Amino acid sequence: MSREKAYLQMLESTATIQWNIAMILEAKAVEAEKVKQWTQHHIHARAFDSHEDQLKQTISIHEVIVEMVEGLTKLENGLYSNLKAVLGSGEDGGGDGFGDMSGEGFSFGDDDK
Repeated sequence: MSREKAYLQMLESTATIQWNIAMILEAKAVEAEKVKQWTQHHIHARAFDSHEDQLKQTISIHEVIVEMVEGLTKLENGLYSNLKAVLGSGEDGGGDGFGDMSGEGFSFGDDDK
């Protein structure tokens, strides 16, 4: 497999992963709305024996949300590394790490035709 085809396959895979992440985030948004409704009706002072118990419950909910966001951030950073490798590190021509981006990046083999 040529380098260009490998890069193209990496980009296609990255696009598929991004689509799946978008679907996950959409489902998480629906789930978050349900959790919000539930917490607004159940996490109030009357439902707990002490303020400390209420605080522990809300912190545990918050920790789950933070863990999910951290996991998605790590995944996106991994995808960024792959994309950076495909598009170039920018060390040759300076710039922002994504090459020239003016359409003069690496060739997909079409120049030979």
